[in-house]
Amino acid sequence: MEMRERNCSEHRDGEQWVHGGSPTTSALMFSAGVLGNVAALVLLEVRRRRRKQSARGHSSSCNLFQVLVTALLVTDLLGTCSVSPLVIAAYARNESLSALGGSVVACRYFGFAMTFFSLVTLALLLCMALERCLSIAAPYVYERRLSARCGYLALALVYVSGALFCLAPFFGFGAYVQYSPGTWCFVDMCEQRVYKNLYASCLLVMIACTVLCNACVIYHLVLMYRGSARRFRASTPTRSLAEELERLVLLAFMTITFLICSLPLVIRVYISSLSTNQTLDLLALLLLSMNPILDPWVFILLSPPVPRLLWGAVCKVLRPRPLDNKVSLSSCPHTQTTIELQT
Repeated sequence: MEMRERNCSEHRDGEQWVHGGSPTTSALMFSAGVLGNVAALVLLEVRRRRRKQSARGHSSSCNLFQVLVTALLVTDLLGTCSVSPLVIAAYARNESLSALGGSVVACRYFGFAMTFFSLVTLALLLCMALERCLSIAAPYVYERRLSARCGYLALALVYVSGALFCLAPFFGFGAYVQYSPGTWCFVDMCEQRVYKNLYASCLLVMIACTVLCNACVIYHLVLMYRGSARRFRASTPTRSLAEELERLVLLAFMTITFLICSLPLVIRVYISSLSTNQTLDLLALLLLSMNPILDPWVFILLSPPVPRLLWGAVCKVLRPRPLDNKVSLSSCPHTQTTIELQT
């Protein structure tokens, strides 16, 4: 118990200067995050304008998904710009966040920003996964009930609920404290057990729901491809399987990226009640801060034609044996293959 209390004290706000670390790493992360998110937003806008020129009208699926993707990229950009300059300033002045500006305001703000943007990012990924799931599994309800307007309402709900949760430590429920080497502030993982466990549980629930939605999309895409559920294809004539796969691949890789970046922190939050390790805490926080940097590059790399090449490979793997009743499969890009629609 005494060892644990001594380790917890190492995370407190008393340190007035930075111990170790390099400002170069923080500057490079900040540059990569800003450059990647700006490039991804520009690419998204270019694709939107090209799509608008090639077709006079858009389905609600396209509009809603684009709203959510844009919101995710903007959120990542805001997250990077909100915390990285403080780290660079702390290194430049050789002052810890709790001493920066002569008060603990910077540290509390940093902790709020880290917690808020981690929750909002995963919530947006969940919204994207749910949107894909509804568009495939319940196309009639999706086309009639959902639109880009629903996306804006969902964004407002996500941001407001995330802000309310992260403001709780300012009113005595939970706390934001400084972590070694003095350039990180986050939820108190030593004493405020209820709040930090609630935070980790929220992340786990959203992760599980996102994975389930993605699995549902994969299942229905396979059904659509094999022709075992004609009603899905008939009710969504304007969407091709290739387009659905592009969105699924993008969502899946963004989800995997977030899992890699956030799960170590979730694990550390849960086990910190039993043991503390400031090196592992720092590594977990560093991984969490990498997510808004990696997200835009995932989007850039998975923009067409990369998913289309992947879809061509999937077509070859899943192609059923040709029998008597044959139709042309035009879903696969640049191919004209005949297969039997199974009944």
